[in-house]
Amino acid sequence: MTSSRRRAIAIAALLAAAIPALAACGAGFDANTNVPYAPNEAGVLYDGDGPGKAYGKNGVMIPQAFVLGPESGQQLAAGASAPLYLTLLNSTGTADQLTGIVPEEQKATSVKVQSPIDLQPGTLAKTPGVTVEGLKTALRGGESIKLTLQFKNAGDVALTVPVVARSREFATLPPAPTAAPTASTASPLATGSPAPSDTASPETTGATTSESPAANAG
Repeated sequence: MTSSRRRAIAIAALLAAAIPALAACGAGFDANTNVPYAPNEAGVLYDGDGPGKAYGKNGVMIPQAFVLGPESGQQLAAGASAPLYLTLLNSTGTADQLTGIVPEEQKATSVKVQSPIDLQPGTLAKTPGVTVEGLKTALRGGESIKLTLQFKNAGDVALTVPVVARSREFATLPPAPTAAPTASTASPLATGSPAPSDTASPETTGATTSESPAANAG
Protein backbone atom coordinates (compact mmCIF):
# COMPACT_ATOMS: atom_id res chain seq x y z
CA MET A 1 0.00 0.00 0.00
CA THR A 2 1.42 3.41 -0.96
CA SER A 3 2.04 6.13 1.62
CA SER A 4 -0.54 8.42 -0.04
CA ARG A 5 -3.13 5.66 0.18
CA ARG A 6 -2.37 5.08 3.86
CA ARG A 7 -2.58 8.83 4.52
CA ALA A 8 -5.98 9.05 2.79
CA ILE A 9 -7.31 6.18 4.91
CA ALA A 10 -5.98 7.83 8.09
CA ILE A 11 -7.57 11.18 7.19
CA ALA A 12 -10.91 9.51 6.45
CA ALA A 13 -10.80 7.71 9.80
CA LEU A 14 -9.97 10.94 11.64
CA LEU A 15 -12.85 12.80 10.00
CA ALA A 16 -15.22 9.93 10.72
CA ALA A 17 -14.28 10.19 14.39
CA ALA A 18 -14.35 13.99 14.47
CA ILE A 19 -17.70 14.65 12.80
CA PRO A 20 -19.88 12.90 15.44
CA ALA A 21 -17.95 14.76 18.16
CA LEU A 22 -18.61 18.08 16.46
CA ALA A 23 -22.30 17.21 16.18
CA ALA A 24 -22.61 16.10 19.79
CA CYS A 25 -24.07 18.26 22.54
CA GLY A 26 -21.56 20.36 24.41
CA ALA A 27 -19.84 23.71 24.25
CA GLY A 28 -16.77 25.27 22.75
CA PHE A 29 -15.34 23.53 19.73
CA ASP A 30 -17.39 20.46 20.66
CA ALA A 31 -20.64 22.41 20.36
CA ASN A 32 -23.50 21.10 18.31
CA THR A 33 -23.06 22.28 14.73
CA ASN A 34 -26.49 21.25 13.44
CA VAL A 35 -28.72 23.65 11.53
CA PRO A 36 -29.44 26.48 12.20
CA TYR A 37 -26.58 27.24 14.57
CA ALA A 38 -23.66 26.34 12.31
CA PRO A 39 -25.22 25.28 9.01
CA ASN A 40 -21.92 24.16 7.50
CA GLU A 41 -21.31 21.08 9.64
CA ALA A 42 -18.63 18.82 8.15
CA GLY A 43 -19.09 20.42 4.74
CA VAL A 44 -17.90 23.97 5.26
CA LEU A 45 -15.45 23.84 2.40
CA TYR A 46 -15.88 22.08 -0.93
CA ASP A 47 -13.74 22.50 -4.03
CA GLY A 48 -15.68 22.58 -7.29
CA ASP A 49 -19.38 22.16 -8.08
CA GLY A 50 -21.74 19.35 -8.89
CA PRO A 51 -21.43 15.67 -7.99
CA GLY A 52 -17.70 15.68 -8.66
CA LYS A 53 -16.86 18.33 -6.06
CA ALA A 54 -14.22 17.38 -3.51
CA TYR A 55 -14.19 18.03 0.22
CA GLY A 56 -11.36 20.37 1.15
CA LYS A 57 -9.15 22.64 -0.89
CA ASN A 58 -5.39 22.65 -1.39
CA GLY A 59 -5.15 19.88 1.19
CA VAL A 60 -7.07 21.82 3.87
CA MET A 61 -10.33 20.44 5.31
CA ILE A 62 -12.54 22.51 7.63
CA PRO A 63 -15.11 20.41 9.51
CA GLN A 64 -16.28 23.32 11.69
CA ALA A 65 -16.35 27.12 11.36
CA PHE A 66 -18.49 29.84 12.91
CA VAL A 67 -18.39 33.43 14.17
CA LEU A 68 -19.87 33.83 17.66
CA GLY A 69 -22.49 36.56 17.64
CA PRO A 70 -24.45 38.15 20.51
CA GLU A 71 -26.89 36.53 22.90
CA SER A 72 -30.35 35.81 21.50
CA GLY A 73 -32.42 38.97 21.21
CA GLN A 74 -29.32 41.18 21.29
CA GLN A 75 -26.95 42.56 18.68
CA LEU A 76 -23.27 43.33 18.30
CA ALA A 77 -22.98 46.95 17.24
CA ALA A 78 -20.88 48.15 14.32
CA GLY A 79 -17.30 48.63 15.46
CA ALA A 80 -17.41 45.67 17.86
CA SER A 81 -15.44 42.41 17.66
CA ALA A 82 -16.60 38.79 17.47
CA PRO A 83 -14.75 35.51 18.13
CA LEU A 84 -14.01 33.20 15.21
CA TYR A 85 -13.90 29.44 15.80
CA LEU A 86 -12.33 27.11 13.24
CA THR A 87 -11.44 23.43 13.28
CA LEU A 88 -8.88 22.65 10.57
CA LEU A 89 -7.41 19.44 9.20
CA ASN A 90 -4.26 19.25 7.10
CA SER A 91 -4.75 16.30 4.75
CA THR A 92 -1.32 16.58 3.14
CA GLY A 93 1.86 14.87 4.28
CA THR A 94 3.62 18.17 5.01
CA ALA A 95 3.24 20.50 7.99
CA ASP A 96 1.58 23.85 7.27
CA GLN A 97 0.63 27.06 9.09
CA LEU A 98 -2.38 29.35 9.15
CA THR A 99 -0.59 32.70 9.03
CA GLY A 100 -3.46 35.17 8.63
CA ILE A 101 -7.15 35.70 7.86
CA VAL A 102 -8.63 38.51 5.75
CA PRO A 103 -12.37 39.38 5.94
CA GLU A 104 -14.42 40.80 3.12
CA GLU A 105 -14.09 44.57 3.22
CA GLN A 106 -17.82 45.22 3.59
CA LYS A 107 -18.11 43.15 6.78
CA ALA A 108 -15.06 43.88 8.97
CA THR A 109 -11.75 45.71 9.02
CA SER A 110 -9.49 42.80 10.05
CA VAL A 111 -9.18 39.42 11.74
CA LYS A 112 -6.75 39.19 14.65
CA VAL A 113 -4.70 36.00 14.93
CA GLN A 114 -2.56 35.92 18.05
CA SER A 115 0.19 33.85 16.39
CA PRO A 116 0.57 31.50 13.40
CA ILE A 117 -1.38 28.27 13.94
CA ASP A 118 0.50 25.07 13.17
CA LEU A 119 -1.22 22.37 11.13
CA GLN A 120 0.49 19.02 11.49
CA PRO A 121 -0.44 16.36 8.91
CA GLY A 122 -3.52 14.36 9.86
CA THR A 123 -4.13 16.27 13.10
CA LEU A 124 -7.13 18.45 13.96
CA ALA A 125 -6.11 22.03 14.78
CA LYS A 126 -8.26 24.65 16.51
CA THR A 127 -8.05 28.44 16.58
CA PRO A 128 -8.62 29.88 20.08
CA GLY A 129 -8.20 33.62 20.52
CA VAL A 130 -9.01 34.58 16.92
CA THR A 131 -11.37 37.58 16.58
CA VAL A 132 -13.08 39.42 13.76
CA GLU A 133 -12.36 43.10 14.42
CA GLY A 134 -14.16 46.32 13.46
CA LEU A 135 -17.52 44.97 12.34
CA LYS A 136 -18.93 47.20 9.60
CA THR A 137 -22.58 46.43 10.41
CA ALA A 138 -24.45 45.16 13.45
CA LEU A 139 -24.74 41.37 13.89
CA ARG A 140 -27.65 39.51 15.49
CA GLY A 141 -26.91 35.95 14.35
CA GLY A 142 -27.89 34.28 11.10
CA GLU A 143 -25.61 36.41 8.92
CA SER A 144 -22.46 35.17 7.22
CA ILE A 145 -18.98 36.59 6.65
CA LYS A 146 -16.66 35.64 3.81
CA LEU A 147 -13.09 35.07 4.97
CA THR A 148 -9.85 34.31 3.16
CA LEU A 149 -7.59 32.02 5.16
CA GLN A 150 -3.89 32.43 4.36
CA PHE A 151 -1.72 29.33 4.69
CA LYS A 152 2.06 29.10 4.37
CA ASN A 153 1.90 26.17 1.93
CA ALA A 154 -1.75 25.81 0.91
CA GLY A 155 -2.04 29.47 -0.10
CA ASP A 156 -5.31 31.38 0.11
CA VAL A 157 -8.50 29.46 0.89
CA ALA A 158 -11.80 31.40 0.84
CA LEU A 159 -14.91 30.29 2.69
CA THR A 160 -18.17 31.75 3.96
CA VAL A 161 -18.65 31.42 7.73
CA PRO A 162 -22.02 31.73 9.51
CA VAL A 163 -22.64 33.98 12.51
CA VAL A 164 -24.28 32.00 15.33
CA ALA A 165 -26.15 33.38 18.34
CA ARG A 166 -24.53 32.98 21.75
CA SER A 167 -27.27 30.71 23.07
CA ARG A 168 -28.05 27.07 23.82
CA GLU A 169 -24.87 25.02 23.39
CA PHE A 170 -22.94 28.17 22.45
CA ALA A 171 -24.06 30.10 25.56
CA THR A 172 -20.92 29.26 27.58
CA LEU A 173 -18.50 30.51 24.93
CA PRO A 174 -16.93 33.84 25.94
CA PRO A 175 -17.43 36.93 23.77
CA ALA A 176 -14.40 38.62 22.25
CA PRO A 177 -12.25 40.38 24.90
CA THR A 178 -12.46 43.59 22.88
CA ALA A 179 -16.16 43.29 22.03
CA ALA A 180 -18.32 46.33 22.65
CA PRO A 181 -21.42 45.83 24.87
CA THR A 182 -24.35 44.28 23.04
CA ALA A 183 -27.37 46.45 22.31
CA SER A 184 -31.02 45.51 22.61
CA THR A 185 -32.91 44.80 19.41
CA ALA A 186 -35.15 47.68 20.40
CA SER A 187 -32.32 49.96 19.37
CA PRO A 188 -31.84 50.84 15.68
CA LEU A 189 -29.27 48.74 13.82
CA ALA A 190 -25.94 50.52 13.78
CA THR A 191 -24.96 51.16 10.18
CA GLY A 192 -23.02 54.40 10.48
CA SER A 193 -19.65 55.21 11.95
CA PRO A 194 -17.99 52.58 14.18
CA ALA A 195 -18.14 52.95 17.93
CA PRO A 196 -15.30 54.88 19.59
CA SER A 197 -12.09 52.90 19.59
CA ASP A 198 -11.75 52.47 23.34
CA THR A 199 -11.75 48.71 23.41
CA ALA A 200 -8.03 48.04 23.04
CA SER A 201 -6.84 45.35 25.41
CA PRO A 202 -3.29 44.71 26.62
CA GLU A 203 -3.81 41.05 25.78
CA THR A 204 -3.98 41.90 22.09
CA THR A 205 -0.64 43.73 22.03
CA GLY A 206 1.73 42.16 19.54
CA ALA A 207 -0.99 40.12 17.84
CA THR A 208 -0.89 39.46 14.13
CA THR A 209 -3.60 41.42 12.34
CA SER A 210 -4.73 40.80 8.78
CA GLU A 211 -6.20 43.96 7.31
CA SER A 212 -8.94 43.89 4.69
CA PRO A 213 -7.68 45.52 1.46
CA ALA A 214 -10.11 46.29 -1.29
CA ALA A 215 -8.42 43.63 -3.39
CA ASN A 216 -9.84 41.01 -1.04
CA ALA A 217 -13.41 42.29 -1.21
CA GLY A 218 -16.18 39.96 -2.29
